[in-house]
Amino acid sequence: MIIESDLRAWCAENGIEIKDVQVSKFLRYADLLVEWNRKINLTSITDPHDIAIKHFIDSISVLICTEIKRKATLIDIGTGAGFPGIPIKIMRDDIELTLMDSLNKRLNFLREVCVTLEIKAELIHSRAEDGGRIYGLRENYDTAISRAVAGLPVLCEYCLPYVKKGGIFIAMKGPDGDEELKQAKKAIEILGGRVREIRSLTLPDDLRRTLIIIEKITSTPDIYPRRSIKINKMPL
Repeated sequence: MIIESDLRAWCAENGIEIKDVQVSKFLRYADLLVEWNRKINLTSITDPHDIAIKHFIDSISVLICTEIKRKATLIDIGTGAGFPGIPIKIMRDDIELTLMDSLNKRLNFLREVCVTLEIKAELIHSRAEDGGRIYGLRENYDTAISRAVAGLPVLCEYCLPYVKKGGIFIAMKGPDGDEELKQAKKAIEILGGRVREIRSLTLPDDLRRTLIIIEKITSTPDIYPRRSIKINKMPL
């Protein structure tokens, strides 16, 4: 199958072991994605090769770019159809995964995926700027991650409040990530972060990605995150 061959080839090229049971979970995940996409709008990507590259490999490429410690608590903010959180969890079952999204219908899909794939994950129905102010979520995670949700200055205000001191925020961006970072330096500093690393990589089909890893060095001031209208109209 196309998805299996794409996954196995990329993992072999990058020195990642992928087991048969993991491949099976990816294949079932793809089936559920296409099936549910007929009922609700989850993704515009439904071709098997594109699912393998643009969803699965794009998500797990994080694992070759930065270290996520064993049994880390990881929150995927604005997860949508479960990317990158579920593919990362398939490859790293030790991670304690939380999936957050603002639309309940997407969480219904994610719930079925988790049950079918026998994946343990906490599902949270919330807007990012609301959850970031809640005790038990705020500064509670070793790692926060988000993919293609907003520009980096805005994304930092959504995500850094979730990260505990010493933890990291991984922003998954496209080829213009370096330029976005220039615009986000003030926001990162205000929110208690410091850029640890910038990684550029090229996926199959010559797709270029930038991963920006931000370390949380001090607590986020209590006034952040602001309401979404302020975050978007007046980015830090």
